[in-house]
Amino acid sequence: MKRPLISACIMTFNEESNIRRCLESLTFCDEIVVLDSFSTDRTIAICREFTDNIFQEAWKGYIAQRNRLRELANHDWVLFLDADEEVSPVLRDQILYQFRAGTDKYMGFEFPRQVFYLGKWIRHGEWNPDIKLRLFRKDKGYSGGQEPHDMVIVEGPVKTLTGRLWHYTYTDLAHHIQVINRFSSISANEMYRAGRRFRLMDLMFRPPMRFFKGYVIKAGFLDGLRGYIIATTIAYGVAMKYAKLWECEWQAIIDQDTRSEDNE
Repeated sequence: MKRPLISACIMTFNEESNIRRCLESLTFCDEIVVLDSFSTDRTIAICREFTDNIFQEAWKGYIAQRNRLRELANHDWVLFLDADEEVSPVLRDQILYQFRAGTDKYMGFEFPRQVFYLGKWIRHGEWNPDIKLRLFRKDKGYSGGQEPHDMVIVEGPVKTLTGRLWHYTYTDLAHHIQVINRFSSISANEMYRAGRRFRLMDLMFRPPMRFFKGYVIKAGFLDGLRGYIIATTIAYGVAMKYAKLWECEWQAIIDQDTRSEDNE
């Protein structure tokens, strides 16, 4: 019996250092679709070696971009990947085996993502296992969640595979801090728009609780210094998120006072 066809979908922006590895791991798929946000490096040139299905649109956010990719896919099954991710050979073989055996029972498949960080695979802490639902029926799933952390929501049963999705995350600590700064700003703005308001207790207690969770409860200490850095930076990101939520409120008050003065 012919297996269902898969559309691999990737969103990109200036990913020339990562995209080839990602695309090479997706050659088992029946279609590769790229949605680019007007890259200025060689990302598009590299993508053209693997697919003609390349679209360029302005960035709308992680959730909107993923849903747009789903619309651009031509096949019944969609596989989402980030440009800095790679389907491991084991995961590839499991997907092909499952699809040849039949997918009627399931509307989606999830699998663990393993992070390569500062020259080593991370095996503990909050980063492992990091289960991601990325393969699903196009008509049964969509992207939701809260920016910048999108997630696939599927109507129906989901099976967990054991093969790993490899994630080549931050290039160095400076890159890591840069991403934390960007993500914490997005999260704070989203919380403020949703009506969430600053509480001092969140800023005081949530960061150390996250450190304890990742470093002690989830045994991040077993990854050595890297585990300590990861737990610390996660806690730092939580602190910045709530600090920036306070900043949103403070800035809103200033803007309101400014408008009141202008109207006098």
